[in-house]
Amino acid sequence: MSRTQADETAARSDLIDERLAQDTGLRGAADAFRRRIRDGDLGLLPVVIGLFVIGLVFYLQDVTYLSSSNLVNITLNAVPYGIIAVGIVMVLLLGEIDLSVGSVSGLAASITAVMVVENDQPLVLGILAGAGTGAVIGIAYGLIFTKIGVPSFVITLAGLLGFVGVQYLVLGDQGTINLPRTSPLAQFAREDFLSPAVSYVAVVVIVALYALVSIIGIRRRTAAGLPAQSLTLVLVKSAIMLGGLGFLTYYLNIDRGWGYAVVFFVGLVVLLDLVLRKSTWGRHLYAVGGNVEAARRSGINVNWIYISAFSLTGALAATGGLMFLARLTSVSQASGSNDVNLTAIAAAVIGGTSLFGGRGSAYSALLGVLVLTAITSGLNRIGVDSSVRYIVTGAVLLLAVSIDAIARRARASSGRG
Repeated sequence: MSRTQADETAARSDLIDERLAQDTGLRGAADAFRRRIRDGDLGLLPVVIGLFVIGLVFYLQDVTYLSSSNLVNITLNAVPYGIIAVGIVMVLLLGEIDLSVGSVSGLAASITAVMVVENDQPLVLGILAGAGTGAVIGIAYGLIFTKIGVPSFVITLAGLLGFVGVQYLVLGDQGTINLPRTSPLAQFAREDFLSPAVSYVAVVVIVALYALVSIIGIRRRTAAGLPAQSLTLVLVKSAIMLGGLGFLTYYLNIDRGWGYAVVFFVGLVVLLDLVLRKSTWGRHLYAVGGNVEAARRSGINVNWIYISAFSLTGALAATGGLMFLARLTSVSQASGSNDVNLTAIAAAVIGGTSLFGGRGSAYSALLGVLVLTAITSGLNRIGVDSSVRYIVTGAVLLLAVSIDAIARRARASSGRG
C-alpha cells in the first residue's frame, strides 16, 4: 500500500471514528452527557439537583411546603428578583458586574409611582418612564466604561450610592407612595392567572414549538452535512417536557395556577435565551466575554456590545423594580435595598453564570432565583430567623462559585478552555 493510500485510509478511519463519537441517538446523547460532566461542563445540573434537595429537605420539615398554594407563591415572589437577575446575566457574560441594579429598580419604581399616583399620568407613560430611566442609566454606564475606561465595579458602585439619593429626591418628604390595588399593574402581578384550559393549551403549544424548531434544526444540519441529534431523541425530550409541564400545570391549577407575571417572566427568559443563542448580537456577546481582544480583532464592535449589554441590564433592573411596585403596591425609600442587589446577583451566579465571563444563559437567572426563593420560603415556613437566611444564601453562593471554579479548572485541563 502506498503512503498516499495509507493516508486516505487513515483519514477515512478518523472520519468514521468521529461520526461514531458524534452518534446523536439516545446512546450517543448519554455518552455526550457523560463526557461533558467528566470535562467539567456541568451546565444547569447542579442547580436542578439543588432544587430537588431543597424541596425534599423542607418537605420533611413541613409537608405543606410542596403544596400547590406555596409553589404558586414561590413562583410569584421569584418574578421581580428573576427579571433583575436576567439583566445581571448579560453583564456577567461579559465578565463585568452591575452593583446598582437594586438602586435602579427602586428609582424606576419611584418615578412610575410619582407619575401615576401623585401626578395622575397614564399608567403606560409611567411604566415607559421607569423602564426608560433604567435603560438610559445603563447606556451611561456603558459609555463611561468604554470611553473613559473606569471599571464597571467602580461605576456601578457609585451608581448604587448616587441613585439612592436621587430616589429620595423623587419621593420627596412623604417617603412612601401607595399604588392602588385596583391598578392594572397591581392586578397583573397579584391577581391575574391563566385559566386551566388556557394553561394546558399553552403547554401543548410550547412543546409543539420546541419539537418543530428542533426538527427544523435537524433538517438544516443534515442538509449541510453536519451531525445532528436524532429525531427519536427530540421526540423523547418533547414527551418528557409535555409530561413534566403538564403535571406541574395540573398541580398549580389546584390552587391559582400560572400567574400572568410568571408567564411574562418565563417568556422573557425564553426570548432572551433565543437572542443569546441565535442572534449575531448574542454570539458577539459570548465572544467578547470569552476573549475581548480576540473579539475586537475579529471585527466585532466591542464598544457597542458593552453599551447595549449595560443598557439592557438597566432596563431589566427597572422592569424588576416595577414588578416590586406591583407586588407590594407601594414604594418607599427602602425599595431597591441591598437585599435586592445581593439576591439578584446571587441568583445569576447560583444559576450557573460564570463570574469569569463567556459562560451562562438566561435560564441561569430562572433557576437561580427559584433556588433562592425556595430557600427563603422554606426557612420562613419553619420559623427560622432572617439572619439564618442570609447565612444560608451566602453559603449557597460560595458553593456555586466554588463549583464554577472547579469546573473551569477541569475544562482547562481537558483542553476545552
